[in-house]
Amino acid sequence: MFSFSGQTDFSGRRCVWVNGPVIVGAGPSGLAVSACLREQCIPFVVIERADCIASLWQKRTYDRLKLHLPKKFCQLPKLPFPEEYPEYPTKKQFITYLENYAQKFDIKPQFNECVQSAKYDEACQLWRVVTGSTTGSTRSETEYICQMLVVASGENAEGVIPEINGLQEFSGEVIHAKDFKSGEKYTGKKVLVVGCGNSGMELSLDLSNHNAKPSMVVRSSVHILPREIMGKSTFDLAMMLMKWLPLWLVDKLLLILTWFILGNTKKYGIKRPSLGPLQLKNHHGKTPVLDIGALEKIRSGEIAVVPEIKRFNCNSVELVNGETIDIDSVVLATGYCSSVPCWLQETEFFAKNGFPKTPFPNGWKGKRGLYASGFTRRGLAGASADAVKIAQDIGKVWKEELNQKKKKVHTHRRCISTF
Repeated sequence: MFSFSGQTDFSGRRCVWVNGPVIVGAGPSGLAVSACLREQCIPFVVIERADCIASLWQKRTYDRLKLHLPKKFCQLPKLPFPEEYPEYPTKKQFITYLENYAQKFDIKPQFNECVQSAKYDEACQLWRVVTGSTTGSTRSETEYICQMLVVASGENAEGVIPEINGLQEFSGEVIHAKDFKSGEKYTGKKVLVVGCGNSGMELSLDLSNHNAKPSMVVRSSVHILPREIMGKSTFDLAMMLMKWLPLWLVDKLLLILTWFILGNTKKYGIKRPSLGPLQLKNHHGKTPVLDIGALEKIRSGEIAVVPEIKRFNCNSVELVNGETIDIDSVVLATGYCSSVPCWLQETEFFAKNGFPKTPFPNGWKGKRGLYASGFTRRGLAGASADAVKIAQDIGKVWKEELNQKKKKVHTHRRCISTF
């Protein structure tokens, strides 16, 4: 990186020229791209709004979290998980793996810098990325100028907080799942968990394990699959079957096996979607729930399943079926969204929802040196695949420009020699 150190523009903003791509985000996606670029000796700058790598994992996940898929589907390029790690690494183990990954590839992000805007300058044919410092009392801005921009800020940058009638009138604690750490402090309390995805299920399980009294709101249909079938990862089994069978048939087989293992979830208030779990994931990006014990708690009544909310009152919630239940706290397991529309001034490649308009597997590259890493809705495996393709493409551009510069220098020298 070459920096115009000490130079500022008329607004007092520090300007930095980056001889290579700027990567926004130091989560797994940003780290993976960085490592692949480092292997090609291509310079880059990573910008991160938090004070650490993988801030979502370190600061906004619950304590009992483990990887939902086997580790072979979650490792980043160029570095496998340690052999001694279990099949489903814990949150702490995964963070340690990422820290070792950053150290191995000498990835040193610019921490505490939040991107305010990123815009392509047509006149200069360069990207201008403006960041604001997130530390100290003095506000400072930096403008990074580069030819290539890699958006790696993640699918889950911000928690989604829905508008629910009367929620502001509720007198108890209301938090988003990103702020939930453990069910320990909720012992003996009645907790309403809004949402029945993987987070909603796991938080309800954790609350129950700590002797709280969770009620889980199931508003829409959801696929619940066992994490393992006959000792083999369900995901691994699905990937294997898809090599030989069409997607719809794999879905049928998974649902038949699931019925034998988990039974009919409809009688517990959980309906299945009409589309199979893999088809639903491919068409709508909706991930099936991998059960690790919550369903057994639902069967026993330790986790109550309740229908959609009508409205909140001071100390209770009214449901659409007319029932009213008293509650002490609310946990919103209502999902996450991309933050890209808040700062990227571009509408051709990215849609309003913060995801690339081009579907997987071609949503990693835009125009004018713009790339997207980790927006595949396919977890860490998707982020790793993006990173490899992005680094290869940047490497190709980098070599072409380097060769052009060498030719210009050679031609210039010949001219001088002739003169």
